[in-house]
Amino acid sequence: MVIVGGPNSIYIPELPKSREGRSRLRGVRFIHTNLKNEPISQDDLMDLIFLRLDLIGIIGIDTHGGAVNLRIAHILPSDKDKSQGFEILPPVSFKNLEINFLDLVQALENELERNRLAVSEKKGKDRAILISLTTAKKETAVASINELKELATTSGITVVDKIIQKQREINAKYLIGKGKLSEIILRALQHGVDLLIFDQELNPSQIRSITDTTELRVIDRTQLILDIFAQRAHSREGKIQVEMAQLKYLLPRINVKDDALSRLTGGIGARGPGETKLEINRRRIKDRIANLEHELKNISKSRGQRRSLRTKKDLPVISIVGYTNAGKSTLLNTLTHSHVFVENQLFATLDPTSRRLRFPKDFEVIITDTVGFIQDLPKELLDAFASTLEELCDADLLLHVADVSNPQVEKQIDSVNKILTQLDIQNKPTVIVFNKTDIAPKDRIEWCLNRYKGVAISALSTKTIEPLIDNLQELLLNSIITGIS
Repeated sequence: MVIVGGPNSIYIPELPKSREGRSRLRGVRFIHTNLKNEPISQDDLMDLIFLRLDLIGIIGIDTHGGAVNLRIAHILPSDKDKSQGFEILPPVSFKNLEINFLDLVQALENELERNRLAVSEKKGKDRAILISLTTAKKETAVASINELKELATTSGITVVDKIIQKQREINAKYLIGKGKLSEIILRALQHGVDLLIFDQELNPSQIRSITDTTELRVIDRTQLILDIFAQRAHSREGKIQVEMAQLKYLLPRINVKDDALSRLTGGIGARGPGETKLEINRRRIKDRIANLEHELKNISKSRGQRRSLRTKKDLPVISIVGYTNAGKSTLLNTLTHSHVFVENQLFATLDPTSRRLRFPKDFEVIITDTVGFIQDLPKELLDAFASTLEELCDADLLLHVADVSNPQVEKQIDSVNKILTQLDIQNKPTVIVFNKTDIAPKDRIEWCLNRYKGVAISALSTKTIEPLIDNLQELLLNSIITGIS
């Protein structure tokens, strides 16, 4: 391809997409002349990175229009030496030009492939870079992106890098600065990354802009959480709730992706162009959401009937709430000698579980484990799980489990309280339980107990549970006596 430009710039037309394989270069070498025989510029290097070129070469021209020398730059296949990610070779005279371009490019691609294989992974696993744009303190951003890493690991994604950028003003188009975006493209190429995960929610135009520029798949925190819920939902109700949340998230984000969606469709006897495929897709999604909402209403009715039966039997209800992976299901198992699925992962269980618990003073309660909460829980999920969370509204007592071993325990408690406020149940009688005391620092346990007046336990130890049982027993007995009087 030959392109004629002006003395200061060259317009590069749209190039073909990168070849198959994220560790591959584009298969294009870009050689252009420089009338002033200047060194490789920053714009040249940006073209090299953003276009994923095999290499870029600058031909220096003398005053008579003759070629003087050739300057070459190429992407480095590794970031081990913490360089800028590219190498600029010394100028080579045209009289002594002995560079084998094919061998050079092949050596670069071979090294890129070795680096990709060096990343520990399971076959077929996605490899991702996590990105956070923040205006908050660095400690807050680090804690948030570490939680994002836990979410990615839970979803079966291999995290190869984390990038945090603090900005005063957010870039409206890319959310992230162009310089940092070039760094991300380099790292993605060097590590064979095929996915970018942003800690902040992206709008449709931002996703499209970043995807077009990087040629990588792009998702945000909300999409990642929805994906985890889709993997973990096992009951019919859970699957319906997750599908509805996904569709509600998708609906405002449907955009024209190619010309096929803008073709007009019509039927016999229809006047005008009819509906576009985009409008048809939107209507179908709305119809599907309406059907799912109808199914959830029916499930909610049957759930309400079961709750009314419990009310007739005068069985008090305790609902366990808390941040995800705080140990709610483990506590339920220890209290009721059950075998609910437990795993050290975020959102290990989604479906609510109810068990009977008999107290030493010979009365029974129903104890229910609900879905775990997380900071910035997607509104679509909160709306979809409304019928499940109705159990909390009918609870006589909330058992708020907090992971005291987590340095962010205070923020996690605030996140749970915020969601309880959204559900309008913040004034229900609540006992806060600080779990995982066996691995938590003593000073943090004491600080939490002094501030929140809770109960410290280890859900894995029955001995530490006894004070909690006594506390719950007295609260419920006093509530029953007060109700009778």
